[in-house]
Amino acid sequence: MNTLVSPENTWVLMSVMLLAVAASIYLEQTYVWASRITGAVIALVVALILVNTGVIPVHAELYDDVVWGYAVPIAIPLLLLQSNMQKIWHETGRLVIIFLIGAAGTICGALIGCALLGASIDGLPKAAAMMTGSYIGGGVNFTALADAFKVHGSLVSATTVADNLNMAIYFLILLGIAGNAFFRRIYTHPLIDAVERHGASDDGKTLAAKYWGRKDISLRDIAMCMTYAVVVVTVSKFIGATFSALIPSDVSWFTKMSNTFLGSQYVWITLISVIFATFFEKQASSLNGAQEIGTFFIYMFFFVIGVPASIMEILMNAPLLFVFCLIVVVVNMLFCLVGGKLLDFDLEDILIASNANIGGPTTAAGMAISQGWNKLVGPAMLVGTLGYVIGTYLGIIVGSLLGA
Repeated sequence: MNTLVSPENTWVLMSVMLLAVAASIYLEQTYVWASRITGAVIALVVALILVNTGVIPVHAELYDDVVWGYAVPIAIPLLLLQSNMQKIWHETGRLVIIFLIGAAGTICGALIGCALLGASIDGLPKAAAMMTGSYIGGGVNFTALADAFKVHGSLVSATTVADNLNMAIYFLILLGIAGNAFFRRIYTHPLIDAVERHGASDDGKTLAAKYWGRKDISLRDIAMCMTYAVVVVTVSKFIGATFSALIPSDVSWFTKMSNTFLGSQYVWITLISVIFATFFEKQASSLNGAQEIGTFFIYMFFFVIGVPASIMEILMNAPLLFVFCLIVVVVNMLFCLVGGKLLDFDLEDILIASNANIGGPTTAAGMAISQGWNKLVGPAMLVGTLGYVIGTYLGIIVGSLLGA
């Protein structure tokens, strides 16, 4: 389809993307309604509108090579600098429990979805494997599983489209639950109560503006942050490529799984980043501006994941895949809500754990920030990162069980 901005016009396309990101951040930090929706969701919705009105293309080098290739890998080490496992384990322990319950819900949802729709969707077991990994971990797991099961490009594209539209709806539902009187009667919600007692902030700023207040940052800080992130990604890519070359992928399901898992750069980025944050806390805490730079890059990622959500393509090519993704999400949420109630979890923990499953660490942390649940930001990143670690493994198991 011809668009106002062509895929090759990278500078104009990047200008549109960064204008959308800047506007999302401005709205989130200026207006309460935008702060509750979160700037991440606003960026995603803006991209969805632009692509469906023919302004920007669905595919472009900027999305795949620049944002996915550089911005996302660099963002992860920066965002994980606060993930000192020794320091926040006692806060994360309970969240891990509800996160794993949600992961079980994702697996059950994928199996139920396949049982209901398997005869109607060609290649659904492979899509189920990808979505299991994605809805426990994130995009890295989706990509790894697409490669592991040699999924046809058209199925990957249709599943991505269905997933992105589903994600936009899911985020709005989560925010609706957080403010719903029915759910507040059933679950305890101390963080919501604290935010409402004290208001957005003393000077009328939104919660996001308060969290992202001005901090001291120097040229040296920027240099150290970017150098650290790039070195971590470089080392991780080298380790991943080494394991990928050493471990054969065609001997057995175990070697294939090991090749996929140990060959992923994101597994090593996460591991190296968490080790550094845990055992070199002083050096990690001295890198001022890391969260701001990393989050800015992640907002670009949110814009890009909104781009493939072509509503027309959904209606024409992937309506049943959208239903399948919806089934997985609904079962995940039911597991989290029921399990959370039985184990006496707070509503905030349940929503953040489900978000960490379905959306990943950055969306979970973004929701925690936007709602003023600051004590859950670190744990959200940590349990979401755990999803990156186990998502590919569980996706391969589900795919193998379904005969993908």
